[in-house]
Formats: sequence, C-alpha cells, structure tokens
Amino acid sequence: MKKLTSLAEKVGELLIERKQTLAVSESSSGGLISASLLSIPGASTYFMGGGVIYTHRARETLLDIDFEDHPGVRSSSEPYALLAAKTIRARLGTYWGLSETGAAGPKGNRYGDAAGHTCIAISGPVEQVITLETGLSGREENMWLFAAKSLEILEQMILQD
Repeated sequence: MKKLTSLAEKVGELLIERKQTLAVSESSSGGLISASLLSIPGASTYFMGGGVIYTHRARETLLDIDFEDHPGVRSSSEPYALLAAKTIRARLGTYWGLSETGAAGPKGNRYGDAAGHTCIAISGPVEQVITLETGLSGREENMWLFAAKSLEILEQMILQD
C-alpha cells in the first residue's frame, strides 16, 4: 500500500504540474488505481473520473463498447485494454486514459489466462500497452500489483510526453 501511495503521489504531482487530466477504466484492480489517485490532495484538478468495468454489462453501459463492433477483441487482452483506455479518455475528454483488465485470481479467467494476468494500457499523446503475468494466484496481492504497475507505466508515459 505504501508503494502505491508513493506512486500515486508522483503521478499526481506530474499531472498537476503539467495541467493534465486523467480518466481510468479498471477491472481486476477493483478500484485501487482510482482510490490511490484520489487519496492525493488536489486530485480534483487531474482525476476526471472512471469506473470499475468488471462485467460485460458495465463495459457496454459505462464505456459503450460492444464486442460485436470489434471482431476478435476480448476482455483481458492488449487490444481491449487499449480500446478501453482510448474510450474512457474520449468519453471524459481527458489528456490521458488508463485501462487495466485481467484476472486477479485465485483462478484464471474464462479466456484461458492464468491468475495474475492483466493488460494495462495508457492512451494519450503517447501510448503503451503491456501484459503483466505475476505468476501468483493470490487475489488481493495481484490487485495491488496490477494497480502499482498501472501507475508505474502512467508515470513513464507522462515523463515521455
């Protein structure tokens, strides 16, 4: 938790300093990314909103993403992570969009991904998408690791911009 708070402080400072905004679509991190960013004083200047997109219904309702419009795309994949990051960014009109989607555990998901699998994407003037495989089955531990890695990548992208 301490590491996550430290990462959120760094990201928050960068966003405030650069007058940039962020929207978050997270899944298997369960809101930890948003909560860590919102715990930083001044978060209202950069955090425009987001959601825990945990079900098909949430994806369709909150992001308005229908997989029939995106053949071959599935949850917990790099193409979907980037699509969700771009979508949340566009829907909230932010400088950056961050998406995380995976399988926290203790079992894998219905697509065959093992517990500890997540895809993280950043959309903005520069973009990046990665797959993280922790090799761990502990649900809570994976959630914290997914959130921390998401903030690490966001910080890198902000610094590259």
